[in-house]
Amino acid sequence: MLVHTVIFYLRGDLTESQKTEFRHEGLESLRPLKSVRELHIGTPAAIPPRPVVDASYTFAITALFADVAGHNAYQVDPLHVAFVNRFKSYWTKVQIYDAE
Repeated sequence: MLVHTVIFYLRGDLTESQKTEFRHEGLESLRPLKSVRELHIGTPAAIPPRPVVDASYTFAITALFADVAGHNAYQVDPLHVAFVNRFKSYWTKVQIYDAE
């Protein structure tokens, strides 16, 4: 299994409508990709602050794949490519963590 976690830091000048569009038309569009076993979408949790917790991001996704081949197929899937092309101007930073 491969766990693919992506942390999105969106631009500060985006409207709430644009953030909603990013989530519903962008991130949610990744759910039907064949290689994605599970997709979790979230925002920073309302937990007490701790020095080791980064709550400065806007959205995070965690996608589960059967293996590296599934992850690699996801990266070139037309739906994923369309998401990146449409929304890459929305973020200032993206941080990715992949684990097996």
